[in-house]
Amino acid sequence: MTYGADRLHEEVSYVAYHFHWPRTEILDLTHAERARYVAEIARINTRMNEGQ
Repeated sequence: MTYGADRLHEEVSYVAYHFHWPRTEILDLTHAERARYVAEIARINTRMNEGQ
């Protein structure tokens, strides 16, 4: 099974939007690293939204 191109684009866009990192740097991350950043951003967003 391969990782879907749509999912990869979604993750890269999500990390780039929040951290302002260039696409190439995000694509250089391993899948596990990228997934970890996506999870952390989501956790931070959830915590911030709960505080409003």
